[in-house]
Amino acid sequence: MSRSLQRSVVIFPVLALAVTVGCVSSSGAAPSPEAKMTTTTVKKKVVTTTIAKGAVVGDPTALSVLGTIAVQNEYKTGYSRSFFKHWIDANSNGCDTREEVLIAESLTKAQVDAYGCKVIEGDWLSRYDNVVHTNPSELDIDHMVPLKEAWDSGAWNWTAAQRQAFANDLSDARALIAVTAGQNRSKSDKDPSNWIPPQKSYTCTYLSEWVAIKARWKLSMDQSEFGRIKNLLTASCATATVAPWGTAPASPTSSVTTPITEDTTSATTPVVVSATTLAPVVSTAPGAATVPAETLPTVSPGAYCAPQGARGTSSGRTYVCSTTKADGSPYSGGRARWRQG
Repeated sequence: MSRSLQRSVVIFPVLALAVTVGCVSSSGAAPSPEAKMTTTTVKKKVVTTTIAKGAVVGDPTALSVLGTIAVQNEYKTGYSRSFFKHWIDANSNGCDTREEVLIAESLTKAQVDAYGCKVIEGDWLSRYDNVVHTNPSELDIDHMVPLKEAWDSGAWNWTAAQRQAFANDLSDARALIAVTAGQNRSKSDKDPSNWIPPQKSYTCTYLSEWVAIKARWKLSMDQSEFGRIKNLLTASCATATVAPWGTAPASPTSSVTTPITEDTTSATTPVVVSATTLAPVVSTAPGAATVPAETLPTVSPGAYCAPQGARGTSSGRTYVCSTTKADGSPYSGGRARWRQG
């Protein structure tokens, strides 16, 4: 046999074996069309909404709620931060209001000192500037409506108990928010006519929550504040809605001719009012008859959950079972966790 023929006899079986191996999958069978389709990666589109936290279809618009708020000059005399006692431990569980907010707003389960309610670590998204923090010392707990702004808008006429309840309000997730300390100090006691969060995508939510708190506590607005909010809502947030709010402590019914000052309140014994005693109610529109709010199960923020879309509550705040964080990014492994809704 010639050398050329010998090479042909050797090469042909090798080629045949290679072809055979290339046509068989690791399972011993050719892959089906369905199996190929499952390997396709589809990029999900993240949709950003402009509604207040907890709002649902059918809630009143921020513009309509704005129209119920009294417009009058502010009373800018006699304010002292000490009139709004905080932070307190309203439910006597060892955690004061600041720690409660940090625990509630952490995107993952917050790490808390076992020998005292002191939050050590967590994951917080500062919605004012869209910055994520893991160190709680970098955060301030901001009063959505600043204490001085509340005083100037009607809180000067409140009791010490009302002011304390306002300053430590855990019954409405809009009232207190963990934000980058620098942003809180930049905002100071300014209203929306003078300060808006730099994160533009948060503007509509910020305005909606400001309006909700003013309406809930029956606080007034001055003309520049009202006008600026109305213009911004009309231009960019006409469909932004306001989620229902609970009942705030009633303002004094008797006429007060002289605003409360530090001298007149220094001898008053503060009355502790737990924010959790402010029973939440649901209203289809401002001024409408109220009905009991939905009873939600108590959950552990950051814990795994099911089914997706379920709702729960913790420390007076509403949580949703979701596979994505508040900023729209997915949790690792695609598993759903309880995060603030």
